[in-house]
Amino acid sequence: MSIITNINKAFDHRIRLGIMSILMVNEYADFKMLKELLSVTDGNLASHAKALEKVEYIKVEKQFIGRKPNTRYSATKLGKIEFKKHIEALEQLIRKSE
Repeated sequence: MSIITNINKAFDHRIRLGIMSILMVNEYADFKMLKELLSVTDGNLASHAKALEKVEYIKVEKQFIGRKPNTRYSATKLGKIEFKKHIEALEQLIRKSE
């Protein structure tokens, strides 16, 4: 088995890595929170969130709070498993290169 086998291409961009990192330690995060924490544009955040949603690593819930639309994200069970495998693979790669 290759040392990079469990490195997941879905997490190869810093924004996707950031989204998942935030969702691993929070039950959910809304669009505004993610945008502020990651310092990204609306378009960047939306496209990277869509990529994670497409592979079913995050769940998207749209709702209204008062009259304002609110988009909320949470990590799925599959997303949490795959992200943990990805982080473990990176740690293993780092240990091998020391």
